[in-house]
Amino acid sequence: MAVPLKTQITFWGAATALFVLFIWVFKSVLTPFVLGIVIAYLLNPLVKRFTTTGIKRTTSTILILLIFFILTTGLIIFIAPIIAKESKDLIAALPSYMDQIFALIAPYKNWIQANIGGDYVADAKTFLKENISKILSVSGGIAGGIAAGGQAFLGALTILVLAPLVAFFMMKEWPTMTQWVEDLIPRQHEKIIKGLIHQIDLKLAGFIRGQLTIAVMLGIIYAVALTVAGLNYGFLIGLTAGFLSIIPLVGSTLGLVVSVAVAWFQAGDLDYVGVIAVIFIVGQLIEGNILSPKLLGDSVGLHPLWILFALMAGGSLFGILGMLLAVPVAAVVGVLVGFAIDQYKKSALYKKPVKKVISKPKSKPKAKVKKTTKKKIAKK
Repeated sequence: MAVPLKTQITFWGAATALFVLFIWVFKSVLTPFVLGIVIAYLLNPLVKRFTTTGIKRTTSTILILLIFFILTTGLIIFIAPIIAKESKDLIAALPSYMDQIFALIAPYKNWIQANIGGDYVADAKTFLKENISKILSVSGGIAGGIAAGGQAFLGALTILVLAPLVAFFMMKEWPTMTQWVEDLIPRQHEKIIKGLIHQIDLKLAGFIRGQLTIAVMLGIIYAVALTVAGLNYGFLIGLTAGFLSIIPLVGSTLGLVVSVAVAWFQAGDLDYVGVIAVIFIVGQLIEGNILSPKLLGDSVGLHPLWILFALMAGGSLFGILGMLLAVPVAAVVGVLVGFAIDQYKKSALYKKPVKKVISKPKSKPKAKVKKTTKKKIAKK
């Protein structure tokens, strides 16, 4: 017996509402669990490949997780002091950079006042300087809070302990859990739902396993290249540009603009500015011709604007947890919206009604009347 459409909509709507309510109620404790699931999803293909060689799944999981966390911890220990130092130096140097910017604008001050009115240059300078002092005070407060330990340290420790544990159990039990989920799929729509899950997996794989890996590699390339080129705060700018490359083109574009500006203030030489610009151009060539074809292949990812919106919306609603959930939710919503549009275009609501042509019944041919000629009449 087919379930009515109204009942299906009510069921799935209630399930979605319960999921959102669950996230909202337990958002303070879910971050390490979601992070562990993301790590498991990222590394599961490696575990699957290891198991095909005859190694047990538990052994493969432990080995891959150890390598992953050793590399991640080593990278954090290496880059954290450099980032902290360059961040502090950059904040301290911002007022001098502002003075240089306003010195460049000074020759056009009279034109600005004549066309816009008011002393906007002085007002902007005052506004920026006041906000920089606020940034410095906020940064100091955050640094003091971290140094003091407390709840922030406890939260970080919880993530460091729980995330690997969650990742281990998820990777170890991945086939069992996926089979359990498949058994819950309504038999009536099994084929459709499995098709939608496959599309969602392709989009997530394209982003998490592809775009995220590309962003990490680009961050390392930019950071090393800018540092070798002698750019002030080059390591910080390069890593930030790589991280923002999660959203295609955004990271490289912002990194190029900031790097070129810092290079000009640092050296005042167009040749040096050109060298810095070439680093980002080469980085884009490496991404487009080597990294993306190898890591993304033909997988259909998510649109950059959709990713940007999802990350901003998730961050504003649930903080770090929201940003971790943003991409999976964006993938699910994107696939479901595409499916809904496809169904709409197949429905009678979209298609132009076909007019039925009523064919008239063919009339019977009239019987032929023999005509008598005038000659025959005359003979009679």
